[in-house]
Amino acid sequence: MRDPRTLSLVAGVMVLLGTASAVTFFLQRRTDSGLDPAIVESFRTRIRAWWILLTALAAAFLIGKVATVFLFWAVSFWALREFITLTPTRPADHRTLFCVFVFCTPAQFILVGLDKYPLYSILIPVYAFLLIPAGIAFSGDSKRFLERTAKIQAGLLICVYCLSYAPALLTLDMKSHPRNLSLLFFFILMVQLSDVFQYAWSQLPSKHLMVPTIHPTKTWEGLLGGTATSALLGSALWWATPFTPWMAALMSLVVALMGAAGSLTMSAIKRDRGVKDYGTLVEGHGGVLDRIDSICFAAPVFFHFTLYFTQYYPGPVK
Repeated sequence: MRDPRTLSLVAGVMVLLGTASAVTFFLQRRTDSGLDPAIVESFRTRIRAWWILLTALAAAFLIGKVATVFLFWAVSFWALREFITLTPTRPADHRTLFCVFVFCTPAQFILVGLDKYPLYSILIPVYAFLLIPAGIAFSGDSKRFLERTAKIQAGLLICVYCLSYAPALLTLDMKSHPRNLSLLFFFILMVQLSDVFQYAWSQLPSKHLMVPTIHPTKTWEGLLGGTATSALLGSALWWATPFTPWMAALMSLVVALMGAAGSLTMSAIKRDRGVKDYGTLVEGHGGVLDRIDSICFAAPVFFHFTLYFTQYYPGPVK
């Protein structure tokens, strides 16, 4: 955290958030601004959520790697709880769920903290995915067996396995760029900003909804404009990454696309369950899973792209 580049990135985000908070406060007091009050309120709640996220990340960064991994474990635990609550299971599944929460989830992050990539890369998609249906089968309750099994597996995959690849960025051996904290912060920042850019571009008068039955506000204009803007900003922040400017732009583009895919996928689950949010922990923005759905889908892709380009194909690395 004492690295000047990491400090500069965090400080810059804090200045932007402070400015945005002041502007939003001013607009809320002006009734003649001509802006839709609902949009202003949406940005206010988003800014508040970002302050919470930034404060938690900065505190974990200051303490160290262990605290950062622990923070992501706590977030994944809560997100999985929200997911399982939204997709009810049967009493016969409780023993399997106990093992998932008490053993599989912490084990994944312990292995990440110990930098055991050969183990944490297969713990859940191989061993846990085999043990979950076996455990439910041993319960003797076969009613809607496939559906119950798939719910638990999907929640474990998205909320725990995929999210664990965010703190796994701290374990990458990047000799040309030994500043893993700045890379992790860059990743979180680009995911969150891509959501903002896509939302802002979707406010254009000419709109073409992507999947109106799944997400009533996501548009093709928002996706294209948001990903392009994210790529430009990622290129400008290349100094916080191990990449050259054009590669940082490409990575930001991938992050934006995967984040949009995650948001759309998790919205489809909510529509299937007939709810608006996964929880009520974050005022105005539902639960934890509503805030990290984009991160969950983008993290494993960003991690493996970074792993490949820094260790196996160092051409694009500065």
